[in-house]
Amino acid sequence: MHTQFAFINSPQDWIVILLIVMLLFGAKKLPELARGVGKSMGEFKKAREDFEREITTAATEVKTKEPAAKEPHES
Repeated sequence: MHTQFAFINSPQDWIVILLIVMLLFGAKKLPELARGVGKSMGEFKKAREDFEREITTAATEVKTKEPAAKEPHES
């Protein structure tokens, strides 16, 4: 169980939380709130995927570069 949600143990807890949210924001604002959260999560997911892609590309570039050929050392 995640520590941040340790206090939510049952469906009744979720119902209480939803009722509190409805009281704070009102039933008319809930769709807007949900839409905003959804868009934010989508943007976060896209940013995470872009970051992972950049890291993978950088790691691949480092692996594919061949080290410079060493010339024999003349004494």
